[in-house]
Amino acid sequence: MNRRHALTTLTAGSALVPALSSAQRRPKTRFRFSLNTSTISGQKPGIEKYIELAARAGFECIEPWLMDIRAYMENGGSLRRLKKLMSDSKITAINAIGFAPWMVDDKNGENPGFTQMREEMQILAELECTRIAAPAAGVREAPDLFDVGERYGRLLELGRETGVRPQLEIWGASVFHHIGQAMMVIAVTNDADARILPDVYHLFRGGSGFECLKMISGTTIEVFHMNDYPGDIPREDMRDEHRVYPGDGIAPLEQIIADLAAMGGEKILSLELFNRSYWQRDPLEVARTGLEKMKAACAAFI
Repeated sequence: MNRRHALTTLTAGSALVPALSSAQRRPKTRFRFSLNTSTISGQKPGIEKYIELAARAGFECIEPWLMDIRAYMENGGSLRRLKKLMSDSKITAINAIGFAPWMVDDKNGENPGFTQMREEMQILAELECTRIAAPAAGVREAPDLFDVGERYGRLLELGRETGVRPQLEIWGASVFHHIGQAMMVIAVTNDADARILPDVYHLFRGGSGFECLKMISGTTIEVFHMNDYPGDIPREDMRDEHRVYPGDGIAPLEQIIADLAAMGGEKILSLELFNRSYWQRDPLEVARTGLEKMKAACAAFI
């Protein structure tokens, strides 16, 4: 078959195949909605109440902070009881927020952050929480990303050992602030289990922007922190407390959700706010309002 005949055959054949619509070509993505407990942490309800409030507000997942779990344990609470409470409430702990300094460069070759990570992963494993945040806690100077890649690889091995996968998190105001840094780290790590934990606010505050989400596919992002930011504060002056409900700021949420949907798989959107005015309100009202606004932002995809 010569080249002209081959092209003619392919062209004719293509006419027999119906064109797929953009909706048909779009990867199947399922969105789940989670409450990061920072959103109502100013009211200091405690881990048991966080679970109750998340369930009453209509969330299916929760993202607790390890300091709250530890406080509960120090006051005599058992992980078995906490696990049962989540099960009875039909709430799943999908990720936990911790601050182990695993990324810190320890010149002696021993990093106590790994010891802390192991302890916290073991706690989460008992709760059947399969993820933990891995931010640049304690890092004061711009890290060598090749070194960070090596450490993150070790952290992933620890995650496989415990069953709790570390999610590489960027903080917009820190020295590990840009998603480009996180993408280089996971490239250096060269591990299929590598994951990035982005955040609307941190992508803006750290200068990453949002077009970068188009460069990421599949399961590299499993959990995404949802919030928004106002338009009347310069980026460099913005702080955690300036975060607002999704849709109440100027973030391009429609584009963000569309790009997350295009990745395929399951995406857990977790409402993470530190707004002090919200901390003065009824926590159930805050949680419900946040869920409604997240769902409104995702209406075209759920």
